[in-house]
Amino acid sequence: MSSWLKKKSNALEHYTIDVILGRRADTGAAIYGAFLQLLSYLFSGIAQLRFWLYRNRILHDQPLGCLVVVVGNLTVGGTGKTPVVEKFARALRERGRKVAILSRGYKSKAPPVWKKWWWAISHAAEPPPRIVSDGRTVLLDSEQAGDEPYMLARNLPGVIVLVDKNRVKSGAYAIKKFGCDTLVLDDGFQYLPLKGRLNLLLVDKTNPFGNGHLLPRGILREPIKHLRRASYVFLTKSNGERDADLEATIQKYNPGVDVIECAHQPKYLQRFDTVERQPLSFLKGRRVLAFSGIATPESFEKFLRDLGAIIVARERFLDHYRYGEDDFTELAALAEAERAECLVTTEKDAVRIPHDRTWAKPLYYLRLEIEILRGAADFDEAVGRICFPQNVSHPPLA
Repeated sequence: MSSWLKKKSNALEHYTIDVILGRRADTGAAIYGAFLQLLSYLFSGIAQLRFWLYRNRILHDQPLGCLVVVVGNLTVGGTGKTPVVEKFARALRERGRKVAILSRGYKSKAPPVWKKWWWAISHAAEPPPRIVSDGRTVLLDSEQAGDEPYMLARNLPGVIVLVDKNRVKSGAYAIKKFGCDTLVLDDGFQYLPLKGRLNLLLVDKTNPFGNGHLLPRGILREPIKHLRRASYVFLTKSNGERDADLEATIQKYNPGVDVIECAHQPKYLQRFDTVERQPLSFLKGRRVLAFSGIATPESFEKFLRDLGAIIVARERFLDHYRYGEDDFTELAALAEAERAECLVTTEKDAVRIPHDRTWAKPLYYLRLEIEILRGAADFDEAVGRICFPQNVSHPPLA
């Protein structure tokens, strides 16, 4: 994609986000919003039809004969799903399970067309899933695997990470090739072909359901009433205070469901491409340039301010934005102009930065981990209660 087309595409995406979030109130935004609403009705109809087809067994899911834990959300982006997947996979592995994480590899670079054609000509079966990690070695980079699968592979030695849009195929491959007995379906709440024994639904407490509309007018992938499909609900990004209205909504659609409240807690600062770590106190009173390409940059920037950083400049890119050398040059120049002492980004952004690039000022990423605030004594207890229960009930499809 040319630089001009990339900028125009980014500008349109930013404008669409502004309209969805109600940041624009002009006539053009109202017309565009009405157009998005029409598309939202169409999206809703297709989604409801799909659920109806699976519920009435016209389309069939395919159990694979092992524990399948589905982690997902009703909305697009920003619930803090990856740290929960990482925490679950690590806890399951430590309990003796042979774990594979199955991801679709959102925004990963697909194999070239000629490779697909050659495989179709020379093989009778479909190509196998891409192996991001075989449990010992990380085999793909973030561009080939996608940001989240690469992060998970890097942080989870001993866990298999596979990427394929067909998660039934990749699950069967994990069982046959690696002897896996537990599959964690990353971002799989809407993936109906693979039957999950447990559906863990993440709800961002700071913005649970957006404006209540489905895509593309809002951020919902399916109606709020589909909370009923959850086996457990994780309230993420909590500040520890109870939200009676949100809890009432959850119980309305899924009476008696267990709710586990958790927070993403900063742990340390990791210097880019070195082993150097800094404690969080390092940020106090320090002039920082903050940049990120994530769904909710506000939460990242709030972490930095709460830790005492003086944010002298900030740059927000689109979620999963693929940085180029021009972006790095501009960031470095901005850091120099604003007399920033260092640059700080997110762990997800760090995987999209070339390891061989040098920076005039130190670059760090903020490491976050999940902590349980309510609903279980700690994460290990939650995993034990959820994944090794005496009796398992299956929520309705919709």
